[in-house]
Amino acid sequence: MPHDALDAGPGKLAPEKARKITSRVTSLSVGVALTLVAAKTVAWALSGSVAMLATLADSALDLAASLTTFFAVRYAASPADAEHRYGHGKAEAFASLLQALLVALSAGLLMREAYHRFVEPHPIEAGGIALSVMGLSILLTVGLVWAQTRALKQTESLAVTGDRAHYAADLAANGVVIVGLVMVTMFGIERADPVAGFAVSVWLFWTAWEVGSKAFENLMDRELPDADRERILQIAGDDPRVLGVHQLRTRASGPFIHIQLHMDLDPHQSLRDAHKTVVAAERRLMAAYPAADILIHPDPKGFAEPHGNVYFSSEASGAKVDGDVK
Repeated sequence: MPHDALDAGPGKLAPEKARKITSRVTSLSVGVALTLVAAKTVAWALSGSVAMLATLADSALDLAASLTTFFAVRYAASPADAEHRYGHGKAEAFASLLQALLVALSAGLLMREAYHRFVEPHPIEAGGIALSVMGLSILLTVGLVWAQTRALKQTESLAVTGDRAHYAADLAANGVVIVGLVMVTMFGIERADPVAGFAVSVWLFWTAWEVGSKAFENLMDRELPDADRERILQIAGDDPRVLGVHQLRTRASGPFIHIQLHMDLDPHQSLRDAHKTVVAAERRLMAAYPAADILIHPDPKGFAEPHGNVYFSSEASGAKVDGDVK
């Protein structure tokens, strides 16, 4: 298997390049959100549509979330310092979790408003203007989601993933709003508007759950996917001097990943030779994961007694332990 990282994933892009990509796409996200909030505010003021209010509230929260993401990706990509020796990558997960909470709150409020409007329908004015604004919203959102998708193919930024989820949900939500407005303006079915608003709120709840779950997993230091773990084991053991690799532990932190493992080496070689083998393994791993923080513990093959706190070993929970490579 080639050691250069051709596929996307945590840690597989140099931090400087990842920051450049995410900074550009988050700036675009803020610009789109500002435009949509302004346009939808005018449309809602003229139409009084609860479905328009629903999508306006969603866009307002998207703006807040996009601003949070805008600053979070820059902070997360900054180098480690004396107070944060593991870097600042968790900022992306916190930003994504905040997005999920804001969207869930918005969904609850919009669901309540849709219920009241369904019980007591109100006429909608300026439906044509509202439809024009929704068309503009869909056009801008399609362009933004396309740009975010391209960025994620390279970075898999958790914060940008959450931001894209918002706007992908907007596409479906805006389609529902348009259906509601058409039903009201062309067929006079006033209750179609609050029904559309209710559908938007349900979609937002689902989006909040998906985004929040991914953020929670990152904050809880979930292991990298099995494919990445297998690749790390193979790369680390791709040296005749390496007699085995075990006790692999990994976690993602924004654009960075952290890798810890034990490596079996010839117990009769010098410390200097053992160090050279470990450094060579680190360089192989860095070629595949440029944004990785790597810690390798050398063990003398056949002479390494058990050590370390078993509480932090998968053996403590009865989980499967990585077998030796070689």
